[in-house]
Amino acid sequence: MKSRPDLKLDKRRRFFASLPGMATILALSMALAWTDSISSSQPEQRGLAIAIEADKHDAGWMDWSANAQMILKNKQGQTSSRRMQMKALEQNTDGDKRIIFFDQPRDVKGTAFLVFTKKQGNDDQWLFLPALKRVKRISSKNQSGPFVGSEFAYEDLSSQEVEKYTYKYLRDEAVDGMRCYVLERTPVNPKSGYTRQVVWIDQDEYRTLKIDYFDRKQSLLKTLTATGFQSYGKDYWRADHFLMVNHQTGKSTELLWTDYQFTRGLKEREFTQTGLRNAR
Repeated sequence: MKSRPDLKLDKRRRFFASLPGMATILALSMALAWTDSISSSQPEQRGLAIAIEADKHDAGWMDWSANAQMILKNKQGQTSSRRMQMKALEQNTDGDKRIIFFDQPRDVKGTAFLVFTKKQGNDDQWLFLPALKRVKRISSKNQSGPFVGSEFAYEDLSSQEVEKYTYKYLRDEAVDGMRCYVLERTPVNPKSGYTRQVVWIDQDEYRTLKIDYFDRKQSLLKTLTATGFQSYGKDYWRADHFLMVNHQTGKSTELLWTDYQFTRGLKEREFTQTGLRNAR
């Protein structure tokens, strides 16, 4: 019996064979080049090819929104809860734009966060604090800090563009029964709070299932696991549960996602500093 990669290649060949003349030759050569990159013996080339393919699998959604419950747990097991919403706007020439705003509890209600992810260079990030009634820009050196007291850093909330890292394929490994590629990616940004990350990407749908984050001392800092994936629209996969565990402090943060909506027709004006003040 053929393996799944062989079956996928057969599907590509049948599709490209239906194209006329030179288009068939060109398209088939591109498909074979992609397959060769994925199976390359060069770990850097293979890692980059897998990252590019994962990025392609989550492209074309235009915009989405969702609600989330954030549950913070301290070392003693005590918890507190917040409710927030997120909106995202896909960009053709650069990283995505995202805005997060909190609805509950009362002490964080109205707090809002805006990020313009950059494929190259530092991301632009702003935080609106209703108590101060002003928008605060998050400097690049502070983007490794904790987001509103959670175990997520500001930089974790940017879209994970391919260009933000260099890559190395490590191995194949199963997570919850799913075959995964395991990659090591190193942030290009020297001000990142991480020296490297180890990422598990499933081989069927190219979803990120797990990330280990290593701090500036090369010690394991945090682990993010994503579960409860569901498919929306044209096979846009989203997890309904994120768990970020800080191994050094014993703290954790959960994000429970609901009400995903795609292609809502969100506007650029909603992703501005003015929109940040009026987010709801």
